[in-house]
Amino acid sequence: MVRILGKASSINVRKVLWTCAELDIVFDREDWGSGFRPTQDPAFIALNPNAMVPVLVDGDVVLWESNTICRYLATRYGDGAAASLLPRDAPARSQVEQWMDWQATELNNAWRYAFMGLVRGSAAHQDPALIAAGIAGWNRHMGILERQLEKTGAYAAGAAFSLADVVLGLSTHRWRKTPMDDRPAYAAVAAWMARLDARPGAGAWLPDDTA
Repeated sequence: MVRILGKASSINVRKVLWTCAELDIVFDREDWGSGFRPTQDPAFIALNPNAMVPVLVDGDVVLWESNTICRYLATRYGDGAAASLLPRDAPARSQVEQWMDWQATELNNAWRYAFMGLVRGSAAHQDPALIAAGIAGWNRHMGILERQLEKTGAYAAGAAFSLADVVLGLSTHRWRKTPMDDRPAYAAVAAWMARLDARPGAGAWLPDDTA
Protein backbone atom coordinates (compact mmCIF):
# COMPACT_ATOMS: atom_id res chain seq x y z
CA MET A 1 0.00 0.00 0.00
CA VAL A 2 1.14 3.56 -0.74
CA ARG A 3 2.40 5.35 2.36
CA ILE A 4 2.16 9.13 2.72
CA LEU A 5 4.18 10.74 5.50
CA GLY A 6 2.91 14.13 6.62
CA LYS A 7 0.17 15.80 8.64
CA ALA A 8 -3.12 16.33 6.82
CA SER A 9 -3.23 20.07 7.62
CA SER A 10 -0.19 20.70 5.40
CA ILE A 11 -1.08 22.29 2.06
CA ASN A 12 1.58 20.23 0.33
CA VAL A 13 0.41 16.98 1.87
CA ARG A 14 -3.12 17.78 0.78
CA LYS A 15 -1.96 18.07 -2.84
CA VAL A 16 -0.99 14.42 -2.66
CA LEU A 17 -4.12 13.35 -0.79
CA TRP A 18 -6.37 15.08 -3.32
CA THR A 19 -4.48 13.44 -6.16
CA CYS A 20 -4.98 10.05 -4.52
CA ALA A 21 -8.72 10.76 -4.29
CA GLU A 22 -8.87 11.58 -8.01
CA LEU A 23 -7.05 8.34 -8.84
CA ASP A 24 -8.86 6.12 -6.28
CA ILE A 25 -5.53 5.21 -4.69
CA VAL A 26 -5.74 3.50 -1.32
CA PHE A 27 -3.06 4.86 1.01
CA ASP A 28 -1.84 4.79 4.57
CA ARG A 29 -1.04 8.26 5.94
CA GLU A 30 1.30 8.82 8.89
CA ASP A 31 1.34 12.04 10.93
CA TRP A 32 4.71 13.78 10.68
CA GLY A 33 5.49 17.46 11.14
CA SER A 34 4.78 20.19 13.65
CA GLY A 35 2.65 18.83 16.48
CA PHE A 36 3.39 15.23 15.53
CA ARG A 37 6.50 13.14 15.01
CA PRO A 38 9.39 15.49 14.21
CA THR A 39 10.75 15.47 10.69
CA GLN A 40 14.24 15.80 12.17
CA ASP A 41 13.93 12.19 13.32
CA PRO A 42 16.74 10.15 11.72
CA ALA A 43 14.17 7.74 10.27
CA PHE A 44 12.51 10.62 8.42
CA ILE A 45 15.79 12.26 7.38
CA ALA A 46 16.77 8.95 5.79
CA LEU A 47 13.74 9.33 3.51
CA ASN A 48 13.95 13.09 2.91
CA PRO A 49 17.17 14.95 3.73
CA ASN A 50 15.23 18.24 3.59
CA ALA A 51 13.19 17.17 6.66
CA MET A 52 9.95 18.36 5.07
CA VAL A 53 6.58 16.75 4.36
CA PRO A 54 5.24 15.07 2.36
CA VAL A 55 7.17 11.93 1.61
CA LEU A 56 5.75 9.14 -0.52
CA VAL A 57 6.78 5.50 -0.11
CA ASP A 58 5.46 3.16 -2.81
CA GLY A 59 7.27 -0.13 -2.58
CA ASP A 60 10.90 0.63 -3.36
CA VAL A 61 10.09 4.14 -4.57
CA VAL A 62 10.69 6.98 -2.11
CA LEU A 63 9.86 10.51 -3.23
CA TRP A 64 9.73 14.02 -1.79
CA GLU A 65 8.61 17.34 -3.32
CA SER A 66 4.81 17.42 -3.46
CA ASN A 67 4.39 18.30 -7.13
CA THR A 68 6.79 15.53 -8.13
CA ILE A 69 4.83 13.06 -6.01
CA CYS A 70 1.60 14.11 -7.73
CA ARG A 71 3.21 13.64 -11.16
CA TYR A 72 4.46 10.20 -10.16
CA LEU A 73 1.05 9.06 -8.94
CA ALA A 74 -0.69 10.31 -12.07
CA THR A 75 1.89 8.65 -14.31
CA ARG A 76 1.85 5.33 -12.49
CA TYR A 77 -1.82 5.05 -11.56
CA GLY A 78 -3.65 7.36 -13.97
CA ASP A 79 -5.54 5.70 -16.79
CA GLY A 80 -8.94 5.96 -18.40
CA ALA A 81 -10.75 9.11 -17.31
CA ALA A 82 -7.92 9.92 -14.90
CA ALA A 83 -5.37 10.13 -17.71
CA SER A 84 -6.16 13.82 -18.17
CA LEU A 85 -4.56 14.56 -14.79
CA LEU A 86 -1.18 14.42 -16.54
CA PRO A 87 -1.59 13.84 -20.29
CA ARG A 88 0.87 11.64 -22.12
CA ASP A 89 0.77 13.92 -25.18
CA ALA A 90 3.85 16.14 -24.86
CA PRO A 91 2.27 19.53 -25.69
CA ALA A 92 -0.72 18.95 -23.38
CA ARG A 93 1.50 17.59 -20.62
CA SER A 94 3.84 20.56 -20.86
CA GLN A 95 0.93 22.94 -20.23
CA VAL A 96 -0.01 21.09 -17.04
CA GLU A 97 3.57 20.97 -15.82
CA GLN A 98 4.15 24.62 -16.69
CA TRP A 99 1.35 25.73 -14.37
CA MET A 100 2.43 23.28 -11.67
CA ASP A 101 5.95 24.70 -11.78
CA TRP A 102 4.59 28.25 -11.73
CA GLN A 103 2.62 27.41 -8.59
CA ALA A 104 5.70 26.04 -6.84
CA THR A 105 8.11 28.80 -7.83
CA GLU A 106 6.32 32.04 -8.65
CA LEU A 107 2.96 31.90 -6.85
CA ASN A 108 4.22 30.32 -3.63
CA ASN A 109 7.03 32.82 -3.30
CA ALA A 110 4.59 35.70 -3.82
CA TRP A 111 2.43 34.85 -0.79
CA ARG A 112 5.02 33.62 1.68
CA TYR A 113 5.74 36.80 3.69
CA ALA A 114 2.13 37.99 3.89
CA PHE A 115 0.83 34.55 4.86
CA MET A 116 3.44 34.11 7.57
CA GLY A 117 2.58 37.50 9.04
CA LEU A 118 -1.20 37.51 8.67
CA VAL A 119 -2.06 33.86 9.33
CA ARG A 120 0.83 32.34 11.21
CA GLY A 121 1.48 35.46 13.27
CA SER A 122 5.23 35.04 12.82
CA ALA A 123 7.17 37.68 14.75
CA ALA A 124 9.73 37.76 11.95
CA HIS A 125 7.07 38.69 9.37
CA GLN A 126 5.36 41.77 10.86
CA ASP A 127 6.80 44.63 8.81
CA PRO A 128 3.66 46.46 7.52
CA ALA A 129 5.38 47.60 4.33
CA LEU A 130 6.55 44.08 3.51
CA ILE A 131 3.13 42.62 4.29
CA ALA A 132 1.53 45.20 1.96
CA ALA A 133 4.08 44.41 -0.74
CA GLY A 134 3.43 40.71 -0.25
CA ILE A 135 -0.31 41.16 -0.64
CA ALA A 136 0.20 43.25 -3.78
CA GLY A 137 2.48 40.62 -5.29
CA TRP A 138 0.11 37.84 -4.33
CA ASN A 139 -2.82 39.62 -5.96
CA ARG A 140 -0.76 40.33 -9.08
CA HIS A 141 0.07 36.64 -9.45
CA MET A 142 -3.55 35.67 -8.92
CA GLY A 143 -4.34 38.10 -11.74
CA ILE A 144 -2.14 35.99 -14.02
CA LEU A 145 -4.23 32.95 -13.12
CA GLU A 146 -7.44 34.96 -13.65
CA ARG A 147 -6.41 35.83 -17.20
CA GLN A 148 -5.47 32.22 -17.93
CA LEU A 149 -8.85 31.00 -16.72
CA GLU A 150 -10.61 33.65 -18.79
CA LYS A 151 -8.75 32.31 -21.81
CA THR A 152 -9.45 28.61 -21.20
CA GLY A 153 -12.99 29.12 -19.86
CA ALA A 154 -12.54 25.96 -17.80
CA TYR A 155 -9.35 24.82 -16.07
CA ALA A 156 -5.82 26.05 -15.52
CA ALA A 157 -4.14 24.16 -18.35
CA GLY A 158 -7.07 23.96 -20.75
CA ALA A 159 -10.48 22.34 -21.14
CA ALA A 160 -9.80 19.35 -18.87
CA PHE A 161 -9.18 19.12 -15.14
CA SER A 162 -5.55 18.27 -14.38
CA LEU A 163 -2.89 18.21 -11.68
CA ALA A 164 -2.39 21.93 -12.32
CA ASP A 165 -5.85 22.52 -10.85
CA VAL A 166 -5.06 20.45 -7.76
CA VAL A 167 -1.96 22.41 -6.82
CA LEU A 168 -3.32 25.80 -7.89
CA GLY A 169 -6.66 25.15 -6.25
CA LEU A 170 -5.03 24.67 -2.86
CA SER A 171 -2.93 27.80 -3.27
CA THR A 172 -5.99 29.78 -4.37
CA HIS A 173 -7.97 28.56 -1.38
CA ARG A 174 -5.20 29.90 0.84
CA TRP A 175 -5.35 33.27 -0.94
CA ARG A 176 -9.13 33.48 -0.46
CA LYS A 177 -8.96 32.61 3.25
CA THR A 178 -6.05 34.84 4.28
CA PRO A 179 -7.37 38.02 5.94
CA MET A 180 -6.49 41.00 3.74
CA ASP A 181 -8.23 44.27 2.94
CA ASP A 182 -7.28 44.40 -0.72
CA ARG A 183 -8.35 41.23 -2.54
CA PRO A 184 -9.60 41.60 -6.13
CA ALA A 185 -12.90 39.94 -7.01
CA TYR A 186 -11.61 37.73 -9.80
CA ALA A 187 -14.72 36.29 -11.49
CA ALA A 188 -12.96 33.56 -13.47
CA VAL A 189 -11.11 32.35 -10.39
CA ALA A 190 -14.37 32.22 -8.43
CA ALA A 191 -16.14 30.22 -11.15
CA TRP A 192 -13.18 27.84 -11.41
CA MET A 193 -13.11 27.26 -7.66
CA ALA A 194 -16.82 26.41 -7.77
CA ARG A 195 -16.01 23.76 -10.39
CA LEU A 196 -13.20 22.39 -8.24
CA ASP A 197 -15.52 22.05 -5.24
CA ALA A 198 -17.37 19.28 -7.08
CA ARG A 199 -14.23 17.19 -7.65
CA PRO A 200 -13.46 13.93 -5.79
CA GLY A 201 -11.47 14.73 -2.67
CA ALA A 202 -12.08 18.48 -2.77
CA GLY A 203 -14.50 18.35 0.14
CA ALA A 204 -11.94 16.57 2.30
CA TRP A 205 -8.72 18.21 1.18
CA LEU A 206 -9.66 21.77 0.21
CA PRO A 207 -10.79 23.04 3.67
CA ASP A 208 -9.17 25.88 5.57
CA ASP A 209 -5.52 25.30 6.38
CA THR A 210 -2.92 26.99 8.51
CA ALA A 211 0.12 24.95 7.56
